[in-house]
Amino acid sequence: MQASARLPRVTLDSYFQISRRGSTIGQEVRGGIVTFLTMAYIIVLNPIILLQGRDIDGHQLAGGDFAAIAAATALAAGVLTLLMGVVANYPLALAAGLGLNAFVTFSIASKMTWADAMGLVVIEGLVILVLVLTGFREAVFRAVPAQLKVAISVGIGLFIALIGLVDSGFVRRTGAGPVPVELGVAGQLRGWPVLVFVLGLALLIGLYVRKVRGAILISIVATTLVAIVVEKVVGAGSVVEKPTGWSLNVPTWPKDVFGLPDLQLIGHFNLLGSWQHAGVVTVVLFVFTLMLADFFDTMGTMTAIGAEAGLLDEDGNPPNTRMILVVDSLAAAAGGAASVSSNTSYIESASGVAEGARTGLASVVTGVLFLLAAFFAPLVAIIPNEAAVPALVLVGFLMMQQVTGIAWDDLEIAIPAFLTVVLMPFTYSISAGIGAGFIAWVLIKLCVGKAREIHPLMAVIAVLFVVYFAIGPITDWLT
Repeated sequence: MQASARLPRVTLDSYFQISRRGSTIGQEVRGGIVTFLTMAYIIVLNPIILLQGRDIDGHQLAGGDFAAIAAATALAAGVLTLLMGVVANYPLALAAGLGLNAFVTFSIASKMTWADAMGLVVIEGLVILVLVLTGFREAVFRAVPAQLKVAISVGIGLFIALIGLVDSGFVRRTGAGPVPVELGVAGQLRGWPVLVFVLGLALLIGLYVRKVRGAILISIVATTLVAIVVEKVVGAGSVVEKPTGWSLNVPTWPKDVFGLPDLQLIGHFNLLGSWQHAGVVTVVLFVFTLMLADFFDTMGTMTAIGAEAGLLDEDGNPPNTRMILVVDSLAAAAGGAASVSSNTSYIESASGVAEGARTGLASVVTGVLFLLAAFFAPLVAIIPNEAAVPALVLVGFLMMQQVTGIAWDDLEIAIPAFLTVVLMPFTYSISAGIGAGFIAWVLIKLCVGKAREIHPLMAVIAVLFVVYFAIGPITDWLT
């Protein structure tokens, strides 16, 4: 009894270092809820994307069963986000990666069966895990110049602000002509959903500048309720039906709010089948493309989250970097094992950080909500993009404030930083912005005769990004 009495008491606060990081349990809970609400759309969007493609045999994933894919998506996100919170103690949520799921659907699955394609995702995740455990991935992260890391955060801020504006319908793709995007429809804001977004953004800004606690959470809930009323009164419908409709899910109260999840997809993968169907060269190129995108998306995301939360050290590195990268690598493999594509860290976690999240407790809250969503998917689906994405616009502003940390009068860093910042939103890709910045930084150092300042890993990664950008012609040439 005396020996056990001397054991240190482990509390929620001490385990997650809540007080040490300047947070409270209330802030962490609110932050976790906001992160979930901001990225809950993936439960609906991931099945939509994965069901757009067919494998080499002409089959849809899960035989076209939307509910099964949604349940597996929520389950994988919940387990992995919980793991991030408990093991890495970082306010970062994970789910099926957008862009990665499209690549799996349209480029990989068409060359093999769905089980083979998901097995390839598992292989990619295991390769990245090996790179983490050997210290290579962390070494690459630490080799990146501090100001380039700042540029990555700023670029991601602009990127997620653009995501918010596009997903709300405030900014739209033109589909024709020299201008790629425009305001609303034909240069005008039209439709009730856009009005709901504008009201939500105005409410959020008003609450935020008045320093109201829970501003983002209040905004999302209030705007969702407004959206339900608007849809009930005017029947705006889906964007599939008319251009001015809701962009993803129509906010109507479901008949059933509870249902047992269908987990038929869990474990439905084949590790070696891809080699037989697509050939060694094609498989290697697929794994390389997935790995490089996953590798650097996470690096940028965890840096941006750490910067917004004030958790980075003087070199721009977050706490527990190794464990963050280990969990993220496991997430890639687990996403394949759950047949929902590679899971990765979500920049939408920044919305929870803006609400006050600073520790892994917020991720635990988000993870639990994702697990519950597997049972309450119909209820989660009522939150329209137009109600959730105002948070992304505000977070984009907050992350943009870091731009003063870049020495714009030093061309050796300013040009790579500029390319990093602008190419993320312009290409809709975090990896593309990072790659362009890395290549430009190495090239400029060589041009000014400062090759000795180039870390060997930066040189290697720059070359790999050259291959990444040229992967199309290389694939065509080799196959």
